[in-house]
Amino acid sequence: MPISTNAPLDFGYPWWLGYGHLVILIPALIIFLVAHARKWSKWLRLVLGALVLWSAASFLVMRFVVDINGRPSLPAQSFFSSGRGRVLDIGAGTGRSSIMVLQARPQATLVALDLFGDSFRRHFGPGDSPQQKLLANLKAAGVEQRATIETADMRKLPFEGGTFDAIVSAYAIDHLNREGISQALSEAARVVKPSGDFLLILVANDAWGKFAFGPALAHGGLRGLDWWTEQLQTAGFQVLEKGTRPVTIYLLARRS
Repeated sequence: MPISTNAPLDFGYPWWLGYGHLVILIPALIIFLVAHARKWSKWLRLVLGALVLWSAASFLVMRFVVDINGRPSLPAQSFFSSGRGRVLDIGAGTGRSSIMVLQARPQATLVALDLFGDSFRRHFGPGDSPQQKLLANLKAAGVEQRATIETADMRKLPFEGGTFDAIVSAYAIDHLNREGISQALSEAARVVKPSGDFLLILVANDAWGKFAFGPALAHGGLRGLDWWTEQLQTAGFQVLEKGTRPVTIYLLARRS
């Protein structure tokens, strides 16, 4: 079916992730210009200039490099390479990862699962119901007819074993504590078919994130690729590929 590529999407992330640095940049730039014109202290002008440069660079990083409200592409191109079958998106949120998979794999169908509870509202704000926000984005992307929405806890998935051909989870499982992570990964291993792919995408407090926000973007205790590899292997997956993107780590695993 044709896919809309120009319709507006609203993933609902807080404004400060994309535009918060402008709150610092604009007044800092005004004060810097005044300080320069009036020949204020050299050290004050240096501090103001550094603040202007940092806030401007951080804005460009978050708006155009990370682009949290943009349409992402698959970080691992070999994920679910057959492209046909049923995919589960664990912790689908407002649909960013669901749309990523459905646009990259136009023959696939997908179940977008989320608990849609208090944590959802903390991340994506009030307004329409969580399911309505997700559905609106699926429609805007032109993929709603290949997607269904399920309300459930990722630690106790309401599906029979071996239901799905592949699983994706983006910036969701790393919100859980260690016990919850173990439960969610075990459930993922249970409901995916043998040899099914699992693409796990997580927040990384890398140089990009540290430069722009410091610890504000930290999830999951800043666990790294080695820790997540061990957890996936314990749950019954074989890790095939792992890598990084700005403020992101990802692992492509396959059910043993």
